[in-house]
Amino acid sequence: MISKVRRGVVAAMAVAFVNGATGSTQPAWAGTDQPVAWHLVRAPSPGPAQAIGGYAHGCLAGGVALPLDGTGYQVVRPGRHRYFGHPALVDYVQGLGRRVHGAGLGLINIGDMAQPRGGPLNFGHASHQVGLDVDIWLRLDLPPLPRNDRDDLKEVSVLDVNTLELIRSRWTSAQFTVLRLATEDPRVARIFVNPVIKLELCRHAGADREWLRLIRPWYGHDDHFHVRLACPADSPLCEAQRPLPSGDGCDTELTSWLPEARPLAPKKAGSPPPNPVLPAACAHLNLAAAPWSGLSRW
Repeated sequence: MISKVRRGVVAAMAVAFVNGATGSTQPAWAGTDQPVAWHLVRAPSPGPAQAIGGYAHGCLAGGVALPLDGTGYQVVRPGRHRYFGHPALVDYVQGLGRRVHGAGLGLINIGDMAQPRGGPLNFGHASHQVGLDVDIWLRLDLPPLPRNDRDDLKEVSVLDVNTLELIRSRWTSAQFTVLRLATEDPRVARIFVNPVIKLELCRHAGADREWLRLIRPWYGHDDHFHVRLACPADSPLCEAQRPLPSGDGCDTELTSWLPEARPLAPKKAGSPPPNPVLPAACAHLNLAAAPWSGLSRW
């Protein structure tokens, strides 16, 4: 049994760590109902897997780690400790890796998934909170690398920022095929790409276009694509998004996103959005409830 004193010490350490990183003079979770120090938790919770809440306001119970290496893929920047997910996501990534390998396309590089227990990330994303999101880099030129050589890797954009056109030396039929393979799993709810990439897919998809419905334009996403799985059957507290509209999305829906209609990367004015209010079911997974389980080397 861990004493109340020891719990208090570790909780204080967690507050100090977050405040030191943010420059705050008060707890980083002040004004919210949940701490935001989810990145301090180093291990998944025990018990059955459940995605809880929404993709941008939730958490993950019973998550599992994606092995850092597998057939057709490698995890990049593993030091960020974001290679966890619902078992369905881990299975999806491994299956996509096998399909990519079978197609002779080399390695896909797996970026951010979720933290061990999901929750808000301390930087980089608003979503990726319930273990059903994964970023997959568009660059396919990396060989298999030792784990210690992957933390300083950079994503490479396929978009020319001056012309807002694809860089043809970086965008090939291989990226096209990987994206199409990524849509073939029925668990996929949507895949986010830069609007210019969606336009390229629309132009060259041919007669079979149903898969394009899953490819959704979104700002950024010019150096990776973002796969989001639907809520699994074992997760009744998971909040599904609205169903996608019918059609391939290559009409006015897409042109409204293109540079001549609206800016590709809008500037964000004002204060950052408040920390999300998480479902009550996330409380027992949070560092505040079990700080001693979240700090490594204690």
